[in-house]
Amino acid sequence: MPAFRRKSAVALAATASIALFASACTGQSNTSTKDDASKETTITFWHGWNAPNEVKAIQANVDAFQKAHPNIHVKVVGDINDDKINQALRAGGSTAPDVVSSFTTNNVGKFCSSNAFVDLAPFLAKDGIDPAKTFPKTMNEYTQFQGKRCALPLLGDSYALYYNKDAFKAAGITEPPTTWSQFAADAKALTKAKGDSYEQLGFMPDYHGYETTTEHYLAQWSPTYFDADGKSNIAKDPAFEKGLAFQKQLVDDLGGFTKLEKYRSTFGAEFGDQNPFNTGRVAMAMDGEWRLGMAMDSKPKFEIGVAPLPVPDDMRATHGKGYLTGTIAGIAATSKKQNAAWELVKFMTTNTDAVVDFANAIHNVPSTLDALKSPKLQLDPRFKTFLDIAQNPNSTTTPASVNGGQYITSLQNLGYEVESGKQSDIKAGLAKTAQEIDAAIAQAK
Repeated sequence: MPAFRRKSAVALAATASIALFASACTGQSNTSTKDDASKETTITFWHGWNAPNEVKAIQANVDAFQKAHPNIHVKVVGDINDDKINQALRAGGSTAPDVVSSFTTNNVGKFCSSNAFVDLAPFLAKDGIDPAKTFPKTMNEYTQFQGKRCALPLLGDSYALYYNKDAFKAAGITEPPTTWSQFAADAKALTKAKGDSYEQLGFMPDYHGYETTTEHYLAQWSPTYFDADGKSNIAKDPAFEKGLAFQKQLVDDLGGFTKLEKYRSTFGAEFGDQNPFNTGRVAMAMDGEWRLGMAMDSKPKFEIGVAPLPVPDDMRATHGKGYLTGTIAGIAATSKKQNAAWELVKFMTTNTDAVVDFANAIHNVPSTLDALKSPKLQLDPRFKTFLDIAQNPNSTTTPASVNGGQYITSLQNLGYEVESGKQSDIKAGLAKTAQEIDAAIAQAK
């Protein structure tokens, strides 16, 4: 199960829990970091994985750690979301976790600014670990906020273009598109009407179309979400208007919002065998690395191709980039065993074999530079596309914010209004949304 699958399930809940989170943390840690990690001790590790293969994989990772550190015993608790983390950090006490992993990179800003997670810089310095030389650029960036390092990446997700090679051949298309104009032309050429619906849709552009979210599209325009003063930049950076306008045009060209939404309502579950890409009902899809294994498991009747997502025509040189996100790991400020907790965090996030074994087991992108190049990676050749995107210096993510992913939700809401025709003036919509974002951030500080 992909990290983003759980992230998407908790992203809105994370926004709703901001007030709870604020009360969960006093802004200062009153715990000791003087525990002796060489002594016999037990720490608690909370994670969010819940599928049987994932639970088995994370337990194997912990078992490997305990074999290397026989004095540190780890109590593992799974299926934990950010709301549960927030509640535990507020309550403290013996039931609170020592090590925490989260699927919501959006909350890193909140974890760091509120001191809910401890600053890992001293631990990294003590062990001579340079994050900039250990983790891919974007993953290194999304695990810190305003200069404070309170988390480390624990596997990642990157987004690319999946395409039906058989459908491409039938339409006379010889290679995947590299620019958005090529993509738009291909999407129309691949679309086959059937009455008031479709026999085959070239691409489902709607923002509710599984992974076709605003931030995944916009990454290809390399947007700057905030200015140097921390104010929303969406009304000033032309990337946002261009990205929203492109998606709206694509919606119109492929049949219009109402027709597309009617077709989308007939789709199977995103993570099931009846996903419309798996069944050939859509010929192209924007999706993460996990889709390849899931699609193959569904035994498709066509050959699957994978390529980087297209870029704007005037940004051809940046083709190969994409949107990155992933799982993070940190140490709870309420922990009284932070040195022992650090040993587990260090092992899971920086030990090459541990990262590779975990990535192999759950088919996510490795989160260290060494692991990305490891000969032990078990790869379908097409998976290399996701590894390259993860290492591409032009790849981006949505930056951390003091109130988590609330600004992303605001932008997504605007996207829904634009694609449906409720907001025809994109510039005005961006200006209003920027004000909304700034007001919410000011309130959260």
